Amino acid sequence: MSSKPRVIYWFRTDLRLHDSPALKAALDLKPECLYPVWCWDPHYVYRARVGPNRWQYLYMLMQDNFFRLDCQSDLSESITKLNPKSKLFVVREAPQTVLVKLFRAWKISHLVFEKDTDAYARSRDEKIMEIAKEAGVKVITKVGRTLYDPDELVRANGGNPTMSITQVQNASKKLPDIPRPIPTPKSIPDPGNTSFDFDHVQPPRNPDFNSSQRSSEETSYANLAGPSADFAVPEMAELGLKPASTPHRGGETLALAALLQIIENKDYTATFSKPDTAPTAFSPQSTTLLSPHLHFGSLSVREFYWRAHDVIVTYKAKKAATIPTNLLGQLLFRDMYFGAQAALGYLFAQTHNNPNCRFIPWHLPSTISSGGLVTGTYRVNNPQAEEWFRRWKFGITGFPWIDALMRQLRTEGWIHHLGRHAVACFLTRGGCYVDWERGAEVFEEWLIDHETACNAGNWQWLSCSAFYAQFYRCYSPVAFPKKWDKGGAFVRKYVPELENYGEKYIYEPWKAPLVDQKGWGCLIKGDGDREKKGEETKYKHYPKPMFDFDERRSICIEGVKGAYKVDLHGADEKVQDGSWRELFPAGAEGAVEESIDQTVEGSTEQLHEDKKPAQLTHSAGIEGNVKATLPSTETDDDQAAADGDEKIDDGARKITEQGGETKGGDNSKKKKAADQSATKRKRQGTLDGVLVQKRGKTHEP
Repeated sequence: MSSKPRVIYWFRTDLRLHDSPALKAALDLKPECLYPVWCWDPHYVYRARVGPNRWQYLYMLMQDNFFRLDCQSDLSESITKLNPKSKLFVVREAPQTVLVKLFRAWKISHLVFEKDTDAYARSRDEKIMEIAKEAGVKVITKVGRTLYDPDELVRANGGNPTMSITQVQNASKKLPDIPRPIPTPKSIPDPGNTSFDFDHVQPPRNPDFNSSQRSSEETSYANLAGPSADFAVPEMAELGLKPASTPHRGGETLALAALLQIIENKDYTATFSKPDTAPTAFSPQSTTLLSPHLHFGSLSVREFYWRAHDVIVTYKAKKAATIPTNLLGQLLFRDMYFGAQAALGYLFAQTHNNPNCRFIPWHLPSTISSGGLVTGTYRVNNPQAEEWFRRWKFGITGFPWIDALMRQLRTEGWIHHLGRHAVACFLTRGGCYVDWERGAEVFEEWLIDHETACNAGNWQWLSCSAFYAQFYRCYSPVAFPKKWDKGGAFVRKYVPELENYGEKYIYEPWKAPLVDQKGWGCLIKGDGDREKKGEETKYKHYPKPMFDFDERRSICIEGVKGAYKVDLHGADEKVQDGSWRELFPAGAEGAVEESIDQTVEGSTEQLHEDKKPAQLTHSAGIEGNVKATLPSTETDDDQAAADGDEKIDDGARKITEQGGETKGGDNSKKKKAADQSATKRKRQGTLDGVLVQKRGKTHEP
C-alpha cells in the first residue's frame, strides 16, 4: 500500500462542499487520491417510507430531457468543477457489503464521513467501523449535521435526552462554542483507478415499503457502477417511481442562493419570529423553506446559524427577535430533538418501551416485535378510527382547512409548521384519537424535509405524549384559519371544489344553503365517494364533515385527561404486559377493543378516485416501518388553539401542570419537580415550531 493516504470520502446527509468538517479532515490528510463515494443504500430505497416528492428533492434533476437526482447531481457537478477528473461515484450496493470490497480493490487506507446519530445510521456505521478495523482502514468521523454533537449534548445534560430548549441551552454552556463555518475547498485530489473485479451483491427487494410509489420495475441495482458503468447518479426510470409533483428543488447551489436571499433581507432575518408567520401563505411561503436543505446537508446548519446570527446581533433598525422564536432558536430546537433521539435510539420514535413517552391508549396502535420495536404494521382496533385516518391522510375529512393542508402536503411535500400542528392535533388529541405513530408515518412518506428526530419528536409534542402537556388546547379547523386567511384563498387553491364558495361558508361549507351550493357548483354530501349519479353529475362533490368537531374534541380531551391521571409511560411494566387496561375506567376512549381487530401493513398509498377510503382499509401495498426506519417534523401553538380552550375545566389544567413538559427526560421525581419549578413551561419547539410565553399565553414561531 502507498505511503500516502488513499481515501474514500463517504457522502451521506452532507451533500455539499461548503463548511464540511469531515471533507476538510479528508483533504487535510493530503491524500494521494480521494474517492467521493455515495453508497446507494437499499435501506432507503426499499425500507424507508419515501414518496416521489422527496426522491425528486433528494435526487431527481431535469437535465437534457431526463431526470437525475437533485442533491447528488448538483454535488457531483460541483466536484467536477474543482477537478474535471472527479465526480460523485455512486456505488449501487449496501455499504455494509460493498465498502470492504472497495477497500481492497482501490487499496484504501482511510475512510472519512460525517457523523450521523439516527438510529439506523448509528448501527450501520458501527458495523462499517468494525469492518474497516478488520481491513486495516482508519476511520475518521466529524460532526457537521447539527450545531452540537448530539452525543455530547446528552452527556452535558447529565446523560439524559434533551427534552426542553432550556436543557439544550444549559447543556450547551458546558460545550465548546459552535464553530464558525470553514471555507469551501478550492481543489480536490484525483480519484484513483476505479476498476473492480469483485462480485456485485444485489439486495433483496422485499419487503419494498415503497412499492405503491412505483409505476414500473425498480432496476437501480442491476449493475454496481450503473447501466453505463460510470458510477452515475441514478435516473428516475431506474427507480420506477411515479412522477413527482413538488415545485421545491434540492441541491447545494439552490440552497446557498436561497440562504443569500434571506440574509440579504436584514429586516426579515432579524425580526423573523415563528408565531408571526402565516400558515396560509403559499406564494411565497412565509418561512424560509430551508429545512429540506438542512436535512440532506445541501446547506450547512452552521452556515445558516452564523450568517443569521451576524445579522441579528448587528441589527439596529428596530428590535430583533430573540431565541427561541427567531431563526437561531429554530436551529436549537432541531438540536434538541437530535439529542433526544441520540439518547434513546430506535425507541425515540415509538411509544412502546420509550420511557419518555406518555402512554395514551390511542386507536390504531402499532404492533410490536418480540424485541420490543415497532414492526411497521398496526392494529385496526376501531374500524371508525381507521376510516377517519384514511380520510385524514387523503384530505377528504369534510373540514376544508384540514383537507387543504393534507392535499398540499401530498402534492408539494411541505406545509407550514402551524399547518402541521393543526393536522397532527386533529388526528390525535383534537378529533380522531388516532395513534401519533400513524401520522408520523404519513409525514415520513410525504415530507421532503423529513428528519426522524424532528418528526417523531414533534408528533409526540403535538399529541401531548412528550415535550408538551397542555392537551386541553386544541386547534379549531374553523376559527384558527380564519385568523390568518378570512377569505379562504388557501382553501380555494388546494380544495378547488370549493373555489366558488362565499367567504361566509369557505371553512364551514356544510352550512351553506343547498341553492347556494348548486349555484357555486359543488354539493356538500357523502364521505368522499367520487361516484356521481343522475342529475348530480353536473356538480362537484365535497364531503360532509366526518364528525362533529366540538363533540370529538371533548371526547379526546377527556381521554387524554384520563391517561394523564393513570400516568403511564411506554417503558412501564403495565404497558409492556398489557395490564394497563385495568387502570382505565370502563368505556374510556381507546381502552375498549372493538369486535373487529385486524392488522394493517403500514399506511397504503393507494386511493382510487372512485372508491371510498373505507373500501381500502386493508388494501395491499406495504409502507410499514421496521427497526431501521423509525418515523420526522413540527409542534403546538396555543394561541392558535384558543377557540376550544374556554370549555375545558380547571381539572384538565391541573393535571397538565402535574404532568409537566420535561418529564420524559428526567427519571428522578425530585429532578422532575426541580425542572418544572425552574422552567415554568419554558420555551419549547422545533425547527418549524417553538413555544414561547407571551402575556400569559403560549405562542409558537
